[in-house]
Amino acid sequence: MSLTPGSTELYVGLMSGTSLDGVDAVLIDFADARPRIVAAAHHSFDAGLRERLLALGSAGANELERAAVAGNDLARRYAAATAEVLARGAVAPAAVRAIGCHGQTVRHRPERGYTVQLGNAALLAELAGIRVVADFRGRDIAAGGQGAPLAPAFHAAVFASRDEDRVALNLGGIANLSWLPRTGAVTGFDCGPGNCLLDLWAARHLGKSYDEGGQWAEGGQLIAPLLDRMLREPYFAAPPPKSTGRDLFNAAWLEAVLAGGEQPQAVQATLLELAARCAAGAIAQYCPGARRVIVCGGGARNGALLRRLAEFVAPAALETSERHGIAPQLVEASAFAWLAKRALDGAPASLPSVTGASGARVLGAIYPP
Repeated sequence: MSLTPGSTELYVGLMSGTSLDGVDAVLIDFADARPRIVAAAHHSFDAGLRERLLALGSAGANELERAAVAGNDLARRYAAATAEVLARGAVAPAAVRAIGCHGQTVRHRPERGYTVQLGNAALLAELAGIRVVADFRGRDIAAGGQGAPLAPAFHAAVFASRDEDRVALNLGGIANLSWLPRTGAVTGFDCGPGNCLLDLWAARHLGKSYDEGGQWAEGGQLIAPLLDRMLREPYFAAPPPKSTGRDLFNAAWLEAVLAGGEQPQAVQATLLELAARCAAGAIAQYCPGARRVIVCGGGARNGALLRRLAEFVAPAALETSERHGIAPQLVEASAFAWLAKRALDGAPASLPSVTGASGARVLGAIYPP
């Protein structure tokens, strides 16, 4: 793709989400009205780093040091992903205005006034030689908000339509939606588990990081009593604004609802049904009249989950973000590049209608190169 020499509207977006599968990097050009993806890269996390990050989701011995070391390791991986995406785009670091780095969430407790995303942005700025914008959630939480989800403002910028009411549905480790009505306020919240429990169970019983295409789940028999116990989780009935993560939906949560002796494939089928029902139920309750559901995130590759969702949301059309110019796996990374641009422009990027904060805020801490 040809780029204007010396363009200052090039950004790198980095995202490593709840699924803990690795970091997605995107080089994106905001020079035109619609963002253009110049290049993309994915760096997988090795099993050791993934296990260390999972362990930091709960209290443990020497966790301050373990968190700091993991943050440094993440910064090096973020820097490597940045170097790769720049090489693929044939772009020098000096041509990039900033890196937007979400960091890796290991704790999210907005009800207690804090959230923790690891990544050592200062080290990333040193290694990449590029300005870094990070810590996007903190200011919103300081203003009384949930600090998440943060993507709805970007979803509104790239997926909203004046002709129909739409929903952007991100199926990451946690599923979250953005309500994009033709008129009125953009809203959004975390629906509940997306891939996190499905991936956990697949790793335990298949020895794989995920159930490819949802094929294993699709071949299983739904366990209705188990689904009923899962759906009694108070989070699902709580009104937005709300956000969640592995602090709630984790192995301990799953073990607590299992009766014992369930056939593993049937549990996977039930977890897939839970993910579909949580997302579809939230759309039905909070997005009345939606005509189109645009799916992004890693769950967009789960064909079984998409087929079940399509049944639930009909007659609304369900499609992936690919049809709107951004590959599903790149939407969140693109959102954080956009958030970095907003920060440097001094423009508010939070939506009080989404997070419940007392007002819109400029998000992100800036680390010079």
